[in-house]
Amino acid sequence: MDESRMFLSIVVPVFKEEKNVPEFLRRIVPLLEQVTPDFEIIFSLDPSPDRTEEVILEHRQRDPRVKLLAFSRRIGQPMATLAGLQYSRGNAVIVMDVDLQDPPELILEMVAKWREGFDVVLAQRRSRNDEPWVRRVVARAAYWTIRRIAEVDIPENTGDFRLMSRRVVDEINRLKECHGYLRGLVSLVGFKQTIVQFDRPARFAGQTNYPLIGSMKIGLNGLLCFSTAALRLSSIFGFITAGFSFLLGATYLLLKLVGYPIVWGNPTLVILIAFLAGVQLISVGILGEYMGRVYDEVRMRPKFIIDRAVGF
Repeated sequence: MDESRMFLSIVVPVFKEEKNVPEFLRRIVPLLEQVTPDFEIIFSLDPSPDRTEEVILEHRQRDPRVKLLAFSRRIGQPMATLAGLQYSRGNAVIVMDVDLQDPPELILEMVAKWREGFDVVLAQRRSRNDEPWVRRVVARAAYWTIRRIAEVDIPENTGDFRLMSRRVVDEINRLKECHGYLRGLVSLVGFKQTIVQFDRPARFAGQTNYPLIGSMKIGLNGLLCFSTAALRLSSIFGFITAGFSFLLGATYLLLKLVGYPIVWGNPTLVILIAFLAGVQLISVGILGEYMGRVYDEVRMRPKFIIDRAVGF
């Protein structure tokens, strides 16, 4: 590889980030210029009610390396990221957030690893102390579950902040999945991967635009789109329920044979009916989650619709 001709792409999904964009550019541009003068910063913008788009375009007037993808409607961070990957043209592409919780200074170390021959460089958080305890507990449980049932290896405490070589990005762009779970897609593609660790700083300005429910939805894609273990779980529930019913029936029969008086009563019936109904609803719900994702895939709707592409 001719490092003197390196072209680097930075993909940044944004939504309501007008206060973070100027500081992000102030910190990242000098760092990128240390790596190569040939780079592009692609802001993938979900339509925002604030001045995020205007702020980006103001900076583009001063630096044409700043580019903008604006979508026809809000599509969410995962799809915005995939759109940025499709429009990127660097022989290395970095995906990161604009709130500076993904430190721009880590780019130098990530590029160094890429030059050593790694196709994917994952940024792994050493801790999540900056987050509420509820989010930390949910994240730990989600990663623990995904690592044990997923068909691909998704390292713990790694978000979308990562560097990917051109061939990795090309393979991701060829995939047809519409869920946009980048962590799983990168693991699915494979190639030589490594990890760099960092301490996650506090958000520079504003509040997160990704609530706990949104994070759980993304995590659910990781569980269901890369494993069929949940379907097997339904079968396990069924066998457990059947075994419990058989054991209960045998117990009642034994008590009857030995002459022990059996008190049937409403509580017993209510508990049994509620238990069976709960198992059935859980199983139907798991099937519905899979069927919903199959339905999304077979419709083959476009992942995103571009309203404006500025700088391409």
